Order: sequence, then C-alpha cells, then structure tokens
Amino acid sequence: MQNTGSLFIVATPIGNLDDITVRALAVLRGVDIIACEDTRKSMVLLNRYGIKRRLVSLHRYSESGRYAELVGYLKQGKSMALITDAGTPGVSDPGAYLVNQALENNIKVVPVPGPSALACAVSVSGIAGPGFVFIGFMPSTAADRERVIKKYCALGIPLIFYESPRRLSGTMGAIRDIAGECTALVFKELTKVHEEAVRGSMSEVIDRLEHGVTRGEYTVIVDCKGYEGGAGKTAYERKSLIAIASSMTGLDKREIYKRLFRKDSVG
Repeated sequence: MQNTGSLFIVATPIGNLDDITVRALAVLRGVDIIACEDTRKSMVLLNRYGIKRRLVSLHRYSESGRYAELVGYLKQGKSMALITDAGTPGVSDPGAYLVNQALENNIKVVPVPGPSALACAVSVSGIAGPGFVFIGFMPSTAADRERVIKKYCALGIPLIFYESPRRLSGTMGAIRDIAGECTALVFKELTKVHEEAVRGSMSEVIDRLEHGVTRGEYTVIVDCKGYEGGAGKTAYERKSLIAIASSMTGLDKREIYKRLFRKDSVG
C-alpha cells in the first residue's frame, strides 16, 4: 500500500519578504505541489527566492472538487505545501477546510510557523491582561456585526479582528455606538515600508481613518474592558439624540458627537 504524502501548512510574509523563515524556504523547495490563494501573488515570493514548483489555486470560491483533487494528490504520496497570500494559513482563510479534509483521510499535517498579522499586532500593542478574543473578519451585515460586537465586548477583554478598508470606518463607528469611547489601535501596512499604527479613543481613531484609509487589510484591537452589556442602550439613545441635533442645526453628526461626548470636551 502506497504511503500518503504530507500537507505542510507554511506561514509566509505579511509584507516584508525578508520575513520568510529558513525552514519555510526549505519546505517550499522540497514539496511536489504548492496550493495557494492567488498564484500571481505567490509567484512574487517564489521568484524572489528562486523556487520553481507547481502552483494550484485554492481560495474561498474554490469548489469542493478542488479540495478532493488536492487530497487525491496527497493520497498518491505527493507532498504539498499550503500557503496564503500573506501570513499563516487557516486563520481567517479557506485553508482550514483543506486541513480538515486531510485529517479525515489520515494524512499527516505539519505546521511550519512564521508570520501572522494577529501575533504581529498584539506584540506591539502594549495590551496588558490575561488574554484577548480574536474573531477573524467582522460580519458584513449590520445586524450580525451588532450581535458580534455586543457579545465579545461584554467579555471585558481586548477584541481583535481583521477588516477591509471599505468597511473599516463603519465597523469602528458601530463599536463606538455600542461600547462607547474604548481605546482602539488600527494597524495598516504591517512590516511594510509605510507601516502605521493609529492609536487613541474610538473618535480619535475614526477621525484619522476618515483621511487615511487605503487598500489592503487592517488589523484592529479594541480595548473593551470598560464596556458592560447593558451599556449599548445608552449608546443607541446617544446616537438618536445626535441625529435629532443634526437635523435641527444642520451640523455634521461627527462634529456634534465630538462637541458633546468626547472625553476632552469642555462643559
């Protein structure tokens, strides 16, 4: 009976290509096949290090037949590396499903650790305490997003998530409406030349994001320890008052919020 191959879960750089590990390069050079999210993006990394291996695409829109095909290669004894566009596979990407399929077929799965946007952000955040909760990407619908914010902010520990630039300002505004003026950190371009961390109250961070949201994925940390589950009602009442004041005065809602509810407002 032919032995099955191994599936290597290989972390790749989240920005700076020099962050690849020596072991990761050795694995990528040694496997028969590399499964990746976007072959064009993966080729940039492979070409940088002179690695020539067969690439097979595997992304969130891949049909079940693609997973069966990859498991079939492993059953034939071929070795395979799974990589993402950036970071560690299986964290908020479709890699977890392939890992499950491999494990169900008694295929050896080997982690090759390395870069992760989550670990990178936490390491420079200055968060103190026993832990945090990571939820991956925020839900896309307003109702689901509200449910998630209320559920996890009520835990009283930092909330960490990924978000797209298109939805970032809306998500931060929703958190402020529900949990109030938490301390927030927003990381963009981690490990790249224009790496930046925006830190401050929710309103301060939202103000800065209004003028600087660019392409790419963002990593966000919100310190929710001052929020209690019942506080959401007050926040929504506040939002209604702001809307009424805006309609009566013609002032922008953000300006009214800053004048009335910012911690540094003068009463």
